[in-house]
Amino acid sequence: MYLKFVCELRFFHFLKSIVIQLYYKHLRSSFKHPFTTSKGSKTVQESLLVCLQLGPLQGYGEAPAIPYYDVTVESMIATMEAKRRMIEKFAFTEPERYWHYLHHLLPEHHFLVAALDIAAWDLFGKMRRLPIKDLLGLSGDKTPVTSYTIGLDNPEKMLEKMLAFPWPLYKIKLGCENDIEIVTLLRRHTNAAFIVDVNAGWTVEEAIGKIAALAELGVEMVEQPLAKDDWAGMRCLQQQSKLPLFADESCVSIKHLQPCSEVFHGINIKLTKCSGITPAVEMIKAAISQNMKVMMGSMNETTVGTAAIAQFLPVLDYVDADGPLLLNDQTATGITYANGVIETSGLPGLGIQLLQKN
Repeated sequence: MYLKFVCELRFFHFLKSIVIQLYYKHLRSSFKHPFTTSKGSKTVQESLLVCLQLGPLQGYGEAPAIPYYDVTVESMIATMEAKRRMIEKFAFTEPERYWHYLHHLLPEHHFLVAALDIAAWDLFGKMRRLPIKDLLGLSGDKTPVTSYTIGLDNPEKMLEKMLAFPWPLYKIKLGCENDIEIVTLLRRHTNAAFIVDVNAGWTVEEAIGKIAALAELGVEMVEQPLAKDDWAGMRCLQQQSKLPLFADESCVSIKHLQPCSEVFHGINIKLTKCSGITPAVEMIKAAISQNMKVMMGSMNETTVGTAAIAQFLPVLDYVDADGPLLLNDQTATGITYANGVIETSGLPGLGIQLLQKN
C-alpha cells in the first residue's frame, strides 16, 4: 500500500511538471428530426470538442454552438487559438483553480470556458481515478428520469414523434397559437408525464390562460414562459400560475439567481451557459439554499457534454439530457438510457471513451 501511494504521488508531481496540450475538433451531428422551438429550427447541431492532455492522460469537454447566444464553433476556435499559449501554460493541479484562471482569461466566452472546464474535470477525475460525481461533493439520493424533447411542429407530426419514442417523461416545446391543441392531442395517446418549454414565447395574458389549461392536462411544470427580462410580467404570472415556473434563458449564471428566486419556482442550469461544472456546483448549492427546485438541461450536446450533466443526477429534481437521443451521435460511448434513467459507466472522469474516428 505504501509503495502504491509513493508511486501515485511521484506520478502526480510528474504531471505537474508537464505543460497542458490543447487539441480540438469541430463536430457536426445531424438531428434525427428537425429540431424546432419558438426561436427557430435546425437540422444539424454543431459543437466544439476540446481535449486537454497532461502527460499520458486526456480530458474531454464540449460546447455546442447556439445562434440565440451568438456563439459559433468558428468564433470559439478563433478565441482559443488567440489564447492558446495562455490556456496551455497553466500549472494544472485542480479544476476549480483552472476555471478561475480561464474565467479571467476569457471573461466573455462562457461557452468556451465551459468546454475547457469540463475537460479539466475529466482530466482531474482520471488523475484521481474517480468519476467526477465522486469528486464534486454533492450528496443526494434523487434519481430523476431524463425528459425526451418533442420539438415544435404541426400537432400530427409531434404525435408521430412521440408515439415513435415511448418514454416516461416528455418535454414538449410550445410557443405557438395552437399550444393547447398540441398538448390535448398528445395527452389522448399517453399517460406519460409532461413538462413544457416555451422558450420565452408567450405574453403574460397568454401564459395565464394557457397554464390553467395545461394544468388540467396533467402538465407538471412550465419552463421560461416569458421573455428573459420580463421581471414585472413574471411577478404577475407567478402570483396567478397554477403550475411551477422554471427559469432558463432568465438564469444564465449565479448572478441571475437572486432575481429569479423572486419570480420563479426553479431554475434550469445549462453547463454551457453558466461556463462549466465548477460554477454549476455553486449555482445548485445557492438554489437549494433558497428552496428552489433544480433542473439541469441540455443544449443538444453529444455524449461528451451529456456525460457531464449526468454527474449531477443525485441532486437534481428534473433533468433534460436527451442530446444523444435526438442526434445521430457517434462521438463517444459511456452513457446509456434505460426507460428514462441515465446509466453511467463508472469509469474515471466523465466515464466516456471517444469513438476511434474522433
